[in-house]
Amino acid sequence: MTGLTTHVLDTALGKPAQGLRIDLFKIDGEARKHLKAVETNADGRVDGGPILIGEDFQVGSYELLFHAGDYLRATGATLTEPAFLDLVPIRFGIADTTGHYHVPLLISPYGYSTYRGS
Repeated sequence: MTGLTTHVLDTALGKPAQGLRIDLFKIDGEARKHLKAVETNADGRVDGGPILIGEDFQVGSYELLFHAGDYLRATGATLTEPAFLDLVPIRFGIADTTGHYHVPLLISPYGYSTYRGS
């Protein structure tokens, strides 16, 4: 498989993060170009396959912006105002357009982690 995928898990609830909005940006120097907005399904993934694929899957720098605060509030999590984690940006580079770039997010009200998955 080639392209860009993600998966979001709620570590506080021990389940996939359903209904979490994610914005994808292409980074060019200081500029950010919004490419698309997606939302996670019941499995914490995005429906319809990779977020970027084909001719849109290009070498460059990108950002996934996870709307964690909105998601956490919707789950009933007790958050401070402002929330400790609201928007979680993950910037990464795509260097090989024949590869699969999987950027998972593990989220809770007070922490998150990510890695390049498979």
